[in-house]
Order: sequence, then C-alpha cells, then structure tokens
Amino acid sequence: MAKKASDNVTYYNNAGGPVIGTVSRRVIEKDGLTFKDIDGTGQVSPVNDWRLPAARRAAALADTLTLEEKIGQIFISDWRMGLYAEDKEKLDESGLLDEAEVAGKNIFGGQLLPGTTTLIKEWWARHIILRSNPGPEDLTDFLNQLHAVAEECEHFVPVQAVSNSRNENGELVFGMNDAAGVFAAWPGTLGIAAAIRGNGIDLIDDFADCVRREWNASGLKKGYMYMADVMSDPRWQRSYGTFGEDPALICEIFEHIIPRIQGSPEGVTADGVAMTVKHFPGGGARENGFDPHYAMGQWNVYATPGSLEKYHLPGFQAAVEHNASSIMPYYAKPCKEKSAPQTAMDDPMEMKPYGFAYNKPFIDGLLRGKMGFKGYINSDTGIVHNMSWGVEMLDNPERIGFAVNNAGVDLISGLFDVQYGKEAYERSLNDYYDTHEVPEGFTKEELVLTDEALNRAVTRTLTELFELGMFENPYRDPKAARKEISDNKADWDNAMDVHRKSVVLLKNTGDSQKVLPLTGDKLAGKTVYAECFAKNPENAESSTRTLRETLAGKVTLVDDPAGADYAILLLSPSSGEYFHATPGYLELDICEDKVVCNVDQEGRPTDETHSETTLTGLSRVREIADTLHAKGGKVIMNVNVTLAWELGNVEPLADALTLGFDTYPSAVLDVILGDFAPTGKLPITFPRGDEVLAVNAQGVCISPNDVPGYDKDQYMPDSLKDENGKAYAYRDNQGNYYELDFGLSY
Repeated sequence: MAKKASDNVTYYNNAGGPVIGTVSRRVIEKDGLTFKDIDGTGQVSPVNDWRLPAARRAAALADTLTLEEKIGQIFISDWRMGLYAEDKEKLDESGLLDEAEVAGKNIFGGQLLPGTTTLIKEWWARHIILRSNPGPEDLTDFLNQLHAVAEECEHFVPVQAVSNSRNENGELVFGMNDAAGVFAAWPGTLGIAAAIRGNGIDLIDDFADCVRREWNASGLKKGYMYMADVMSDPRWQRSYGTFGEDPALICEIFEHIIPRIQGSPEGVTADGVAMTVKHFPGGGARENGFDPHYAMGQWNVYATPGSLEKYHLPGFQAAVEHNASSIMPYYAKPCKEKSAPQTAMDDPMEMKPYGFAYNKPFIDGLLRGKMGFKGYINSDTGIVHNMSWGVEMLDNPERIGFAVNNAGVDLISGLFDVQYGKEAYERSLNDYYDTHEVPEGFTKEELVLTDEALNRAVTRTLTELFELGMFENPYRDPKAARKEISDNKADWDNAMDVHRKSVVLLKNTGDSQKVLPLTGDKLAGKTVYAECFAKNPENAESSTRTLRETLAGKVTLVDDPAGADYAILLLSPSSGEYFHATPGYLELDICEDKVVCNVDQEGRPTDETHSETTLTGLSRVREIADTLHAKGGKVIMNVNVTLAWELGNVEPLADALTLGFDTYPSAVLDVILGDFAPTGKLPITFPRGDEVLAVNAQGVCISPNDVPGYDKDQYMPDSLKDENGKAYAYRDNQGNYYELDFGLSY
C-alpha cells in the first residue's frame, strides 16, 4: 500500500508566523522565513506572502489563475470517498481516493463524473460536499490526500470539503444531516434551544468550541451550518433543524456560535471553521408547509404586514454582524400577489419572482446593500437543474450567468457544471444572442458570465481559504484527530449534559405526590412495562430492546402491561418524506390511518382523500394506557419532537409527559427516574389541533404561515379563542398551554 499524504508532509516553522505544511510543493526561504510557492513563480509574490491580508492575496491569485481554473472554482457538489466505492478494484493504492469514472447522480441531478485526481487536476474543482460518515482518522487521511493531489497542479489551491453539521444526534437524512455519531453528538438544534431556554445561553459555548476543535482537528474547515430560519409554519419539514420560533433567541445563539466556531469575532482564523448560515431570507415562511424542494412549495408568502423584517431577517442580521463567512439563499421565491407589503430598513421590499439565489433585490440589494454582508454567497444544492424557481425559461448556462453575474452568487451547488460555465462565459464574448432570442424580461448582459463576475466570485472564496490558513498548511494529523474527536471524554460529557437539559417536562399529575420523578421509594415493590413506538415498526422493535436493556437493573420489568404498575412509553412519530410532496398537507397529528384531504396543484384542499400514519401502534398505546389506568397504574410518556406535533391523541393518555428533541433515550430516562431534574423549556409552540391549521377553499390557512406560534393568537379569529384569549397553543387537561417557554420541573 502506498504511503498516505499524512506520512509525507514536511513542516516548516516560522517565528511569529504560520507553519508551512507541504507534500510536494516548493518552498521559498527568504529573510529567515519560509513561504509556500502557491503561484509557481518561485518568488515571494503577493500570492505567496503570508504577511499580506488574505483579500489582497486572493485578488492576486485570481488574476494569476486561468479561465478554466477559475470556472472550476465556482461550483460545488457531492464527492465520494474511496472507502465507500462499490468497485474496490478501481481505487488507487491508498484506498482513499475513488479514481473510478462513475455516473454520479443524486436527488438534485446527475452527470458523468471522473476519478478524484481528474476532478482536481483537469476539472479544477476545489469545493466538494462530503456526505460520508467516516471515522476521524479516515476522514483526515482522505482530506490530506486531496490537498496532496492539488499541490501537483501548476497553481496550488487547497480542496475545501464542506459538510452539513455533524455534532447533533438524529436520523441521517441525505442533504440535511448526513453524518452523526462520530463527532461528539448533542441533541438536535431544537433540543439545544430547549436547554438554553431553561439554563441560559452559556451552555452553547461548549458546543461551539467542540465543533471548532473537532472539525479543525480533522481538517474539515467548512460547515453548512447553522439555520437562522425562524419556524413559523409548523408543517415545514425542516423545522427540526432550526433553533425554534423565537427570533431573539436565534440572534443570541448566532452571536455566540459564529465567533467561537469561526475562531474570532472578526471572521475565520487558521484554527477556525468557516460557517455557511442558511437559508436566507428565512425558510420558515412556508405556504401551508409546502417545501421548495418540490414545485408546490416554490413560494415564500408573507401574508402579514412587516413579518419579513420582524421575524425572519433578525437571525441573518446577527449572522452578518458577527461576520459569518458565507450565507446560503433558499430555493424559494417571494410571492408578491399573496404577500402583504414588506419593508426592509424602512424601504419597501421589491418582490421579484425569482428564487432567492437568483434574486438581486434580496441578495445584492438587501443582504449586501442594506444588511452589510461582506462574505460570499453559496447557493443551495440543485438551483441550476432542479429547483430553478422563477427562471425555468432560461437554459443552464443562462441560469449560471444570471445567478453569478446578476444576483451575486459566488458558489453554485449541485453539479460540477464546468462546461455550462464555459458556455456562459463564451456567450459574453461571441455573437450568441445575435442568433438566439433573449428570454423575455431579461437582458443579455444579465445572462452571461463575465470576467468581472468570475474574478469577484473566485476572489471571495479564495479569501476564505487564505483566512483559514489552508494555503500555508491544510494538513492535519489523523492520530491527533482521533484523540480530539473520539477520545475527548469532556466533549461527550458536555454533550450528554445538554441532552439531559433538553428534556422538557410538560405534565406531571398527582395531588399529594407527583408521578415523577420515579424514584426508588415509588418503585419499591412495583413493576414497569417499557415499549417504544415509531412510524416504522422495525425501528420501534429495535428501540424497545435497547430501552429494556437500559432499564434492566434499575427497575423491575414485566413483559405484559397487565402486570405493570407503571408504563414507560417512548414515542417517535414521523411525517412525510424529505424532498417529496405528500398527497396533502404534512400531517402533524400523532395518528394512525387517519383519513385526510388531498390538495390540488395550487395547494388547495380537494374532496379526494388519503390515509396518514405518523405513529404505528397508536391504538396499542391507548390499550396500554387503559390497562394501566383501570388498575390505578400510571403512564409515563415521552414524545420525540422533530415537528410541532398535535398532541391531542396522546397527552390525555399520559400521567406524566416529557419531550425530547432527538435527545438520547438514556437522558430522557435520567429525568424520568429522578437522576436529573428537568430544566428544558419549549423552543416552539405546539398547535392546538387541526382547527388552527385549517386551510380554506382558496388555500389560505386560518393561522398565518409567516408568523411564529407565540404571536399567532393576535391574528386568530375570536371564535377560536378561549376565556384567556388564546387560540393557537395546545392546552392540556391540567390547563397548561404548550407554548414557547413552557416547562415544568420537580
């Protein structure tokens, strides 16, 4: 087996300056200092001189690069590790790089892809998305090998691998959270928000510091994280990835995590990790929950006057003010016809019907002009080939030109569209539009890729790479990465502490004695039945085995609810499919075989129906509860929250009710058994039921889609309001409203 790049790196120390790390690149010695020959001149040029500002070096390098080298750098897409290749015989000797030519395809598009070396040396790709979930040593070895190949080119630019977040527990979902369980795993971001609301903002500092250390140790220097979106329509599939519905808390979180993850308040540093904050200008304003991964969800509707500026922009303003390195626009486009007037910093907001990555008023006018963003724009994945909302009439080169040249996008995600990029550039020089019609509503100047736009985009992304120190030393030690990630007990302990703090106690009945905590005195001579429920019965069976193994030795378990004094039931409902429309509205009711309406192509309810199940075995949950209650037993229930579930079918069955947010079941049990007193508070408001999510024949929801749950009551009809003036939030049989900031303790 050939030596790995990690074994061949030579390091040079500079007094008061950066360490230079190289496998094959020439170094230059001058005035007792060492410089890497990045541009191939053999001189301490502005490109090679690490004493100069990153932006100046980036501009100098952009002037040096060829057209092909620059076009290769405006695209980013998925890439594969050799360790995960199907045909192992086509791997190179190291086993790290996949050198096979493959028909690459994902849900966002497809193309014939070369081997890794060809991608780097001939296609000049320098930005890739890593979705694999390797161990820390394999990850670091792989990233080192990419840089070693890049060093063999005439001009050296390191390869930046980008990943979605990897430090939260949860279901692995392509394109959202691709990896988990290798890096220290906190609860989901909703759980982190729940823990903060009950314990204070300082706990997120440990989280952010851990992210920076682990990612930097492995050489993973860029993250598509985190979401500044406010959850306002509860049926949005991406709700679980937000920090909740409160703009003020989201701002406070970003004030903490951006400087700590990136390395400084001023921006990224050599030991920091660059962040791409998403999804500008906020994906929560969904029309009845429809997601813009499919056509029905292509609109952002702002039905409430001023909602854009009041609820959806503040988190992004905080990201801008704390120097987020890049920002990702959402796929959707604003809907002027269904929106109330919106302003941004006292000026009316122009609602051009283009997806936000194509939308100059939002990107260049609002984000850069009014909000002061100085970083670069990284489009969401698939805007050219799939989710090209509002610019479907353009061909692929025109979409590239319109995004980069007109709107100001710097990095296009989805495919390595090098040939389309070249075509967009050539059209700026040839007579293409003398013989081809310019699409109505556009000018030919908007649709081509110019030298000015290309240099601007490449300079911005190169600046980040210089600031991250990746030109001087992109290499990391795999064994040190393992020690920092796998062997760092403190980070895992901190994460577990936040798991416990994320648990929210919603209900705890009892007059003289509450059901929880289920301490030893209450369990003396008593028996417990334990079972897990999910949409997928196989997942429920596996989880039940694990739950019972965890409880063994702590309680006296029985196999039949009829013989139990207590039942511990863990519910993990699930709704819809990621990236695909459901026949109707995304179902939030915890239900089994519920008959609901379909929707037409305009998102309006129809007379046709279909059946929805979000929790298989709900009838068994009722049977268990009835069995326990008939003999005076108690039911303790936990619901895992990935969406703002309607709890009306399960809350009345529970004597004690807790919530987790992709929280470890062991942390939930610590709360149930009294090893940890609950401190979590709700980061979102739970809807009362179908009546507050009802959609009329015109497709308008009775509760505004663009307003967070805590503020919806002011827009609800009086006929739905109770004696306290509340309509939207769920109210349990103890009289408590499950709204933002609610949570009990012992």
